Amino acid sequence: MFGKKQTDLNELLKQVQDPILEKSIVDAGFVVDVREEGDRVRIGLELPTPAWEAGPLLDQEIRRVLAGQVGDRKIEIAWGSNVKSARPAAPGGANLVPGARNIILFASGKGGVGKSTIATNVAASLASVGANVGLLDADIYGPSIPTMMGTREMPKVAEGGHKLTPIFRHAMKLMSIGFVVDPKEAMTWRGPMLNSALLQFIKDVEWGDLDYLILDLPPGTGDVQLTIAQNVKVAGAVLVSTPQDVALADVVRGKAMFDKVDIPTLGVVENMSSFECGNCGTTHHIFAHGGAARLANELGVPLLGEIPIELGVRESGDMGKPEVLSHPDSRAGRALQQVAVRIATQLAKQAALMSEPGKKASGGLRIIQ
Repeated sequence: MFGKKQTDLNELLKQVQDPILEKSIVDAGFVVDVREEGDRVRIGLELPTPAWEAGPLLDQEIRRVLAGQVGDRKIEIAWGSNVKSARPAAPGGANLVPGARNIILFASGKGGVGKSTIATNVAASLASVGANVGLLDADIYGPSIPTMMGTREMPKVAEGGHKLTPIFRHAMKLMSIGFVVDPKEAMTWRGPMLNSALLQFIKDVEWGDLDYLILDLPPGTGDVQLTIAQNVKVAGAVLVSTPQDVALADVVRGKAMFDKVDIPTLGVVENMSSFECGNCGTTHHIFAHGGAARLANELGVPLLGEIPIELGVRESGDMGKPEVLSHPDSRAGRALQQVAVRIATQLAKQAALMSEPGKKASGGLRIIQ
């Protein structure tokens, strides 16, 4: 029970509006603790994701509102999070990964657009801010995760002998066919074998409790995507493309496929968007410019980010440490972190609105400047 002073502080905090949910942080349920301890005022917040896009703005607003009201006392804000499912499985439906609250697919209509790079960096970014993250390499024929995450460790059998223990690397859980098959061996499996292996990696791995399970899909619109749609409740899919028309056409087909299997498209990421010359500072749009933004607008989904071409991104992937960890302040590193924040915020907003009777999330994501 708050004393009078704590009640007054709580009333002050009602002035702080969250711009994403469009309500005060008190009404949104973010404020979980308010106390005065000697020369300190402690505020405990629980956000719907550790990557909440409005977090930095809320920090500024809380300090602004309380400034002048708490005298010389120091304001301390403790940040926590409680990630909820943006799309819970229907009763009796498929639930092969019960501990994963949000399953996110990273897809592309064609190969070579950097889908695995985006997926690994988004996963690493979410893990770096404290989320419980799993990353599943669902590209059976061309697994990239072992190289990009810097490990080929063989997974162990979990206690009980029925499941595999995922590899733990860069603060997240990993699984890939590349961990159990010699990288020099050619994968010549037919569709049924491929689907069986994928389902085993989904349900026969001890994933445990996860805020986000990210699946790096093979390019195209084939069996793997359909198998996943039929067996897990996916929170949403992210489509990765480069700016040129031939790649963007595949984005349209990818979204059409996800629409048919009732998987929401969270947005489009434009990779290799531009190149900045290190000598003259001029920006070059090698693969055209603005195509993904126009297409996202036509499809009615957000443009989640534009990732520039930088040598460091390739070098980071080759050395097994994603760009957001090896060079977090590079242009590409910052852009990739922003993609992760926007995805997590969109899912958290969807989950929050699901809990309100008669409400549902809008199709677009409100970007905080």
